[in-house]
Formats: sequence, C-alpha cells, structure tokens
Amino acid sequence: MRSTGEVMGLDSNFGRAFAKSQLGSGGKVPTEGAVFVSVKDSDKAAMVKPVKRLIELGFKVVATGGTADFLGKHGIETQRINKVLEGRPHIVDLMKDGKIQLVFNTVDGASAFTDSFTLRRTALMNKIAYYTTVAGAKASVEGIAAVSAGALDVAPLQSYFKSTF
Repeated sequence: MRSTGEVMGLDSNFGRAFAKSQLGSGGKVPTEGAVFVSVKDSDKAAMVKPVKRLIELGFKVVATGGTADFLGKHGIETQRINKVLEGRPHIVDLMKDGKIQLVFNTVDGASAFTDSFTLRRTALMNKIAYYTTVAGAKASVEGIAAVSAGALDVAPLQSYFKSTF
C-alpha cells in the first residue's frame, strides 16, 4: 500500500481541525507577520473579510496593484508590491527576505500563471504557507485564529465520539 500524503485534522471546531491538518502535513500555521494577497478579479470581494480578520489578528497586508486598490476601497491598508513580471523590487524578493509569512494567490490568464509558478516555488523553498483558492484562504484564517487563541490539544480519536455502549 502506498501513501498519498494526505492528512486529517480532528478537533472540536473547523479552525482547530484545519490547523492540525496543516501541521500534520509539515506545513506552517503563521500567527504573525505579513500576508501577501494577489487574487483574480472574480475573487477580490470574497477576500475582504478574511483579510480584515488577519489584520485583527495582527498581520500586515502586502498586495499587488489591482488587489491593493480593491482592498483599499474596502478600508484595508496595504503595502503595494510589484508582480514578478513588473520588475524589482517584487514579491519574490520580499518572500526570499523572510518578510512574508502567508500567501493568498489565485490566478487567471497565462502571464499570471507564470508569476504564480515563481511564487509557489519560492513559497515551497522558504516554507511559506500558500493558498491558491478562496476556500483555502478562508480555512487558513480560521486555523490561524484557532492557533492564536491557544494551544492545540492532542486527544485520542475515541474522545471525539460519544459512546453508544
């Protein structure tokens, strides 16, 4: 039998369970620092609430032009940074310098996909949490909030189910 590398997190609420799944897969659950946000137009509105929650948790926001403009119109202060294809200094420079702890990046189009490849590779090499969907971004925020609220407990599997005997 071969492993597919899947993990499961189990806990009393989704945020805690998601955080456990990320830790179980060898990932990080950052609780401070900066989040980089660069999302396609159709995802921008859905990112407002999770990004505001990260600010409440103490994160700073770094974003590319269109995303920074959109978030700014919704009262979110951002530091604007270039995409890789726009020249230096760009987001990969910040990632390599350890100034980004979390990435939310959804893409649309060939040039954005090229930028996205460099971002993903840099995130992987620098062990930066990276999410490519709105659902993943929202889940990560719940996990971050759960970890920020206190330690994650380890409990036997049976403790999560009521006994029927």
